[in-house]
Amino acid sequence: MDEHFDSRLLAFLCDPASYPHQPQEIRELHTHGSLVFVVPPLVYKIKKPVNLGFLDFSSLEKRRYFCEREVVLNSRLSPGIYLGVESITREGDGFAFGGGGPVVEVAVKMIRLSPEGFLDARIKAGNAGEAELERVARMLAEFYQKQRPTPEIVRWGRIGKLRVSTEENFSQTEVFIGKTLSRSAFEAIRVFTDACYKRRRALFEKRMTDGWIRDCHGDLHLDHVHVTDDALHIYDCIEFNDRFRYVDVANDVAFLAMDLDRHDRPDLARFFVRRVANLLGDGEMAALMDFYQCYRAYVRGKVESFRTVSEIVDADERTQAADDARRYFRLALQYAVCGPHPLALVFMGRVASGKSTLAAAVSRELGWRVVSSDELRKTQAGVPLHERGDAKSRRILYSPAMTERIYGTMIRKARESVAAGHGVILDATFSKREFRDRIRAELGNSNVKWILAQVDDATAAERLRQREGRHDVVSDARCEDRDFLNAAFETPGELPSDRIRSVDTGDAPDEAVRFLLLGMAAEG
Repeated sequence: MDEHFDSRLLAFLCDPASYPHQPQEIRELHTHGSLVFVVPPLVYKIKKPVNLGFLDFSSLEKRRYFCEREVVLNSRLSPGIYLGVESITREGDGFAFGGGGPVVEVAVKMIRLSPEGFLDARIKAGNAGEAELERVARMLAEFYQKQRPTPEIVRWGRIGKLRVSTEENFSQTEVFIGKTLSRSAFEAIRVFTDACYKRRRALFEKRMTDGWIRDCHGDLHLDHVHVTDDALHIYDCIEFNDRFRYVDVANDVAFLAMDLDRHDRPDLARFFVRRVANLLGDGEMAALMDFYQCYRAYVRGKVESFRTVSEIVDADERTQAADDARRYFRLALQYAVCGPHPLALVFMGRVASGKSTLAAAVSRELGWRVVSSDELRKTQAGVPLHERGDAKSRRILYSPAMTERIYGTMIRKARESVAAGHGVILDATFSKREFRDRIRAELGNSNVKWILAQVDDATAAERLRQREGRHDVVSDARCEDRDFLNAAFETPGELPSDRIRSVDTGDAPDEAVRFLLLGMAAEG
């Protein structure tokens, strides 16, 4: 039951007998601003009488206006689906659709689209690919080309106007720190956003001058795209706030690209962006993808976070919403610190430098898997992970042949992940230049970033002493190995300065992670 609605009106809307076509079933859905009643073959959508700041449906007059706007705007990309606005009237002690009594509510009337045709469902089922995304790209490119930017629309491309939306996001999500996003992620994404405004000011201004700020869709994610063999509909655009729709076409495209990443199809995300950019002749779209994909992922994380505290969402849905919010925020962080393309983050350093602890913490923040040299060695040698090998097994574990095999395996796994469009974390000393050169050669220098973990000698020695007697440490390195291993470490002076970042791990792990993420985000 929704707290904003008259219980009698809700009962009317939930009764199949209330509808002229007498549906066999009714499914009730909630969003932050609407109640949706799926009554096959139709859908009725009613706006909640709420004022959320960015959305104001507080009066019947406003709800009618925005219902009418919804029909008009969505007819651009979904013709024939939006049938009109229908009044709900009071008739004696009850209600009726389109009666002669006083109007108490209004609803958007739509044709129901088949659930299996939505692009998110098709992606999950494995029956959507480049052919479907090509159709979407062509429809959108034609749509964008028809939109003519007016001075009112173009002004929303100014950085000051963009900040209205990004700052609103940060202020509304700060309450969720420690719940659906971490403090480090929140700060890093904010730093990245500010850095983009500073470093790319000229590009943002050029986008306005070149006319790329247009009246777009505004809410372009996968479940707003319906694809069948015979038809393509892109529906449910933003009608309640023009500033969410008056955006750079790159911003609109980034939403769908982000959602394809979210559904584990980075290949389709790259294909889609490339095709729309080519069809429009927009050679600068790619340069803004990381910024806008980060923004769009953050918006989705915010929306799902709101659902975790909604009284009209049951416990299971709130739990799922929290999981979804965390995934969106992790995705936003990926864009902020690593960009829109796949990347291998290599955590390297001398023995007891804290590289493995740092790699594991960053893995939790980004949601990327860790490929650990220590784990690979023991797995391939048949030694239990948390058991220190005896002298014989250690000769095998750390033999030149095993080392060659382990680094070869790590580089192969990194190459496969990047080729598939996924980020990956490598955790190894990478003490030899030959292995560093090999991964740069096989992945490409731009696809690798190096994190050099460092700590003072006293702290490293203390960490090694603390390992003695512990049964939760994978690494076999101990105090007696330190001098030998450190002597074998070749300083990575050959790595480009813009591809390597040093991190002092002597402080608390959370501070080292924060320092790293904020530093990477600041590169903007």
